Amino acid sequence: MATWQCVKQCGACCHLDPADRPDLYEYLSPEELELYLSMVGDGGWCVNFDKDSRECRIYPNRPRFCRVEPEVFQDMYGIEPEELNDFAIECCRQQIEGVYGDRSLEMLRFDKAVGI
Repeated sequence: MATWQCVKQCGACCHLDPADRPDLYEYLSPEELELYLSMVGDGGWCVNFDKDSRECRIYPNRPRFCRVEPEVFQDMYGIEPEELNDFAIECCRQQIEGVYGDRSLEMLRFDKAVGI
């Protein structure tokens, strides 16, 4: 069975372009939406994403909406904890495809890491 995990030096989820996420207001509080929009930088990339190291500069202190945790996904998306694994894999695959492409090194690395 495939098991979700974050793949280091990917950063696809750090591409925050609001044009790619028109439903933000449906799952973010007004305060979170304001924070989210303040984090969007050049080319839609998060201002906290280090493009050289391809890592988050604030990872230990990242906002709630950047966390793949059962309680966060249940609250934001209504995903039950037992559904999180499959949902997170599908979300990552969609985001990686949208940012890097379905045949990208990032997609290959993610699929290998999760066991697809």
